[in-house]
Amino acid sequence: MDVARALSFLDTHARLLERRLARLWLAPDAAGACAVVDVLAGYRNADGGLGHALEPDVRAPHSQPLAVDFALGVLTQVLDSPVGDDPVVRRKVAGFAEGLVPYLESVTSPEGGLPIVLPDIADHARADHWGDGRFPAGLNPTAGIVAALRAAGVAGPWLDAADAFCRARISSLSGAVDAHTALNVLRFLATTPDREWAARHGLAVPDLTLFHLYPGDGYGLTPLDFAPLPTDPLRALFPADAVTAHLAALSAAQLDDGGWPVPWTPPGPASLLEWRGVVTTTALRLLTTNP
Repeated sequence: MDVARALSFLDTHARLLERRLARLWLAPDAAGACAVVDVLAGYRNADGGLGHALEPDVRAPHSQPLAVDFALGVLTQVLDSPVGDDPVVRRKVAGFAEGLVPYLESVTSPEGGLPIVLPDIADHARADHWGDGRFPAGLNPTAGIVAALRAAGVAGPWLDAADAFCRARISSLSGAVDAHTALNVLRFLATTPDREWAARHGLAVPDLTLFHLYPGDGYGLTPLDFAPLPTDPLRALFPADAVTAHLAALSAAQLDDGGWPVPWTPPGPASLLEWRGVVTTTALRLLTTNP
């Protein structure tokens, strides 16, 4: 990997969010971590949720659970960074995360779960895989959102109800599970205080759909999506040579312009550039934090 070319790509192609996030990992400081959270605030709507194509495949300005899920992934990176334990950073992250709860309450199903997107995305450009925007409440994204809010220090009645929804759905899982659902479930299991219950509900990761244990063709999540850092407890689920193989493939995938490609078709040139900024920032973080 050529770090200088990657940074040049981000400077000329990426959003401010990814430019700040990349530099947080390369030159961490508390002010930079807080600045990442400040950038996320620009995507907030009056209802307390987030929209405006924060997740680049959905161009709707309205708030979406998907955008909250994306933002919480950014906050998780801030907390995982070398300055994530700084008290100022933790307060900043906790305050932002707590402010998302009223919006989540407003779009929660009677059973206590969240859909990944809402039907009003159909009024705007979106990637083909989002269809008409009609999705039932599910573990993706509810379990991942609960896990990320826990990690940020959030508690309260909404989280308790969503926790109960997730536990019931996880207890009834059967058959093939897609990698996106599994990622949400495993993050939930890793953060639940009930360790005995979590130990009884693991998943057979190599059997997942939309998953590449070793580098392969086509779209799919990888061990690096589940456990990006060497210290991540989920790293123990994967053979060391699988992680090494994916890191080597990732390093080799850098393009001549310094960025990384996107293995799906975003809904337009702005979305493509935004996603390339996201995946390039991700590649920088993975390749500079893994030996």
